[in-house]
Amino acid sequence: MSSYFSSFGTKIPRMGKGCDDVFTFTDVVKPGSCSNYKVPCNFSRQHIGSVSKFDQICSSPVMEEEKRRLRVLSEEAEEYSKELEVAVRAVQMACCLCQRVQDTLISNAGANHRQVQSKDDNSPVTVADWSVQAVVSWMLSECLGSENVSIVAEEDVQTLSKANASELLEVVVETVNQCLAEAPRFGVQEPKSALGTSDVLEIISRCNSTGDPTGRFWVLDPVDGTLGFVRGDQYAVALALIEDGEVKLGVLGCPNYPMRKEWLSYHHRYHRIISKLTPPTSETWNKGCVLYAKRGSGKAWMQPLLHVNKMFVWPNHAKQVSVSSIDNPALATFCEPVEKTNSSHSFTAGLAHSVGLRKQPLRVYSMVKYAAIARGDAEVFMKFARAGYKEKIWDHAAGVIIIQEAGGMVTDAGGLPLDFSKGLYLEGLDRGIVACSGATLHAKIIDAVDASWGSSSL
Repeated sequence: MSSYFSSFGTKIPRMGKGCDDVFTFTDVVKPGSCSNYKVPCNFSRQHIGSVSKFDQICSSPVMEEEKRRLRVLSEEAEEYSKELEVAVRAVQMACCLCQRVQDTLISNAGANHRQVQSKDDNSPVTVADWSVQAVVSWMLSECLGSENVSIVAEEDVQTLSKANASELLEVVVETVNQCLAEAPRFGVQEPKSALGTSDVLEIISRCNSTGDPTGRFWVLDPVDGTLGFVRGDQYAVALALIEDGEVKLGVLGCPNYPMRKEWLSYHHRYHRIISKLTPPTSETWNKGCVLYAKRGSGKAWMQPLLHVNKMFVWPNHAKQVSVSSIDNPALATFCEPVEKTNSSHSFTAGLAHSVGLRKQPLRVYSMVKYAAIARGDAEVFMKFARAGYKEKIWDHAAGVIIIQEAGGMVTDAGGLPLDFSKGLYLEGLDRGIVACSGATLHAKIIDAVDASWGSSSL
């Protein structure tokens, strides 16, 4: 059975020779009713049906059932396709914003007081965090309708609304408007006039959902791995769609992700030097990518970041990625968080030794760890939080579905799926999170956790 790809990279089956080859399904794309979207924004679920010759020759009950099955397949393939494309465009746009802010942080350290703040828990938050939240909120509302968009996001407007935050707010508004001026490159018409302070605060404040076991909402981590971002290292922009407690699609933007696996362990300053010496082209690039997947597709995709002055054309040279086939622990690479604040390196080190993982751990900031497994650059990610720490849904939702659709497994340490239906946190999480490229490694780690947990101090 041959196949073709729709505009979303979705593989649709075609019928074979004989009387079957007169019957095909073709996606029909109508011009969008979203006036601000320069490329099709509303994609109808209409398909070309059977032709008269098929009805005359092949109208048996068996063929009618085949027709029904193909209609279902086609509709399932199209479901969430519009949302996925909009989400990828939004993350691409957000990554461009982040690159600009990070370059400013690295090249002008004296301006950091205007760009970086500390939260109540002393973790950093930057102009990029609030600006990305505003841009993604604006993009989703423009293309999907604000009445249809509910967003759970990490940042709020309390800090920006304080009397002594006027300078910070000014920088955020400037950064947002600079980004939205480039919206046409991503297929969306820019605002008719620059957004004011109240406009930006209102857009950010829309991200006030607290999640729900029913219904649909987006989950956004505007800059995951802020410490890495501030240091010029790895970080990610993560966006996922959850419906009735299940992650339906996920998008991970990784602006500093090197295309060569061995570069992951190099210092971030080396990446920056190499990038300046060998600028990427549309088809080949040295760093920076967006990974995405849709539940039930069995595929995960990766595309390069949009280059300066280029127009985004879906699917932007996307290629399919899949997890590694390595199932021998001695050959496997495992990832763990860089920071020790909320995770135990000593426990994961003990687990790695007991399972037979002999390579040095790959310590990477942010959800880039999920991207590494989905791309086949690593095989295992383990995180066991210290007592009292609760995992947040925006730190995992996008990465989990991308690994799953790329062929991997993500569960808690008891082997159960992560539960995204309990609000802002992964409530009921059994000890920690284990992500693997395959079932063999996953089973060994789960067994090792059970054997070692009693002697841990977590």
